[in-house]
Amino acid sequence: MSLPPRPRALLFDWHGTLVDTHDAMCHAMQDALGRFDELGLVGRLVPEAHATAPDDAKLVRYVRVFRGLPPRVLKERRVSRTDLLEALFGEDEEAISIAHAAYDAAYEAHAGHVVPMQDGVAPLLEGLRAAGLRIGVTTNRKRVFFDRERAHLEASGLVPTFDVTVCGDDVRRRKPAPDVVLAALERLGLPPGPDIWFVGDSVTDVETAAAAGVTSIFYNGARWDGAYLARVLGRGGGRLPEVVEDLDALVDRVLDASVDDAEFHGRVRAARPAVRVVRPAPEVHVEPDFLATFDAIEPPELVLFDWHATLVDTLDAMYRAVDDTLPELETLGLYDRMVPPEASRSEEDRKLVEYVRSTRKLHPKIKADRKISRTDIFEVLFGADEEAKRLAHAAFNRHYRDHFGAVEPFEPHVRDVLEALRAFGLRVGVITNRDREFFEEELRKVEGTGWAHLFDVDVCGDDAPRRKPHPDQVLLAADRAGVRPSRAIWYVGDSTTDVVAAKLAGVTAVFFNGAQWDEGWLHTIFPGNERFPHRPDVVVNDFSEFWALVLACHGRS
Repeated sequence: MSLPPRPRALLFDWHGTLVDTHDAMCHAMQDALGRFDELGLVGRLVPEAHATAPDDAKLVRYVRVFRGLPPRVLKERRVSRTDLLEALFGEDEEAISIAHAAYDAAYEAHAGHVVPMQDGVAPLLEGLRAAGLRIGVTTNRKRVFFDRERAHLEASGLVPTFDVTVCGDDVRRRKPAPDVVLAALERLGLPPGPDIWFVGDSVTDVETAAAAGVTSIFYNGARWDGAYLARVLGRGGGRLPEVVEDLDALVDRVLDASVDDAEFHGRVRAARPAVRVVRPAPEVHVEPDFLATFDAIEPPELVLFDWHATLVDTLDAMYRAVDDTLPELETLGLYDRMVPPEASRSEEDRKLVEYVRSTRKLHPKIKADRKISRTDIFEVLFGADEEAKRLAHAAFNRHYRDHFGAVEPFEPHVRDVLEALRAFGLRVGVITNRDREFFEEELRKVEGTGWAHLFDVDVCGDDAPRRKPHPDQVLLAADRAGVRPSRAIWYVGDSTTDVVAAKLAGVTAVFFNGAQWDEGWLHTIFPGNERFPHRPDVVVNDFSEFWALVLACHGRS
């Protein structure tokens, strides 16, 4: 790749390039996503089929279902808010503007935690200024937040003095529009051109540089690998930008581009700090490998699915009904029947029990995450007390009547997978703790036409003596389907309750990881110890992986 001309000015993105504000950003984005319903933004999300990449499609699905950031995004902290909103709304500029405003409102409560992306930022950039380069910042951040963060770092000597700064609310349009870059150049008295380098860490920054007619330098602060960079940076089919792993590497590029200008080259070399700073690699989300136990999986004859949070999304109604149920624990005689916190399976379960004991409601984070089912909630709260769980489920059902009705496929192609399984000659069924009156109504409503014809058998919570995690419903479904319980029956579900029910019934437990838990968290909820021995036979992260597993197992048989 040929080097760009020797730069006259270096313009930098702020967050993710010069400074790290990921903690504040993630908190603010979580708060903003939680308001998407009231802002009318859920219905404006890009259809998954129109997403520009598989990762973007997963992001859209996750936000649609859970109204939050996926665990991978939270753990790796690599993606900017601008890139997130571009992935969620595509070309819907009005939706993006509304989401930016919600983010800015939320950021007010979290702004202030800011550190340099790497040590030595101030002396390195001051050296480049001393060599004759103009240095500036162009950011989508609001001016009030940027000035607060810059002042905090300047007071500690952690950032240099900038020749120009332009913020998102200083111009008419935010990045990826070129306005912030063009405004900065106007203030510097410089025309746009390849001798202006814009250094940023996101696809949005690359697009901004192209729109402004300046050179894009991609700062790989997140340490993306080469394959990922080639895929995301090459989407538009244009020239790939220069990539630098840190600011020291940026100085190397400046030196390489200025070999024909001996005076400038010498000034940069003289001003460069002597010690090169190496940044530690970021923590990486380890996604479960869905083929990890592939050899132990028998091809299925009968595939049984959980309903809620596996095939369909009914989370809003479920959490409203749980909210209505928990304040009645004392009236129902259930408060003193909760599991002692010290007997909980994990630290997270202990916190849930303690919070419900003290407040008679779910912690806001649990409702914001939208990842735990009502059955798992009652399992955590009441453990082996079957009568307490029966009373809790009955109270839940009474309140669920006030809220149920809205039901959407969990993924766009769920129906296609169900039809493909039947065309493959397999029998297909549903097992749900939902009572029949609710399940049949939702079954009729999903996708407008209903899915009743897609299932050979269905078993609801009130069809068997005991609900999941007991095996009764799985065994009843097998009996109704005329299939003997064995490993050739797969039960696919998203909760620990589903896995326990499958294992106790002697069938294959397929954990549907729609919530995108990473490998570490799965070891937490499935510890495999003496008290909690049951673990899934296999993990799939979405229906494409599930279908691939079906084909692979039948191809091997």
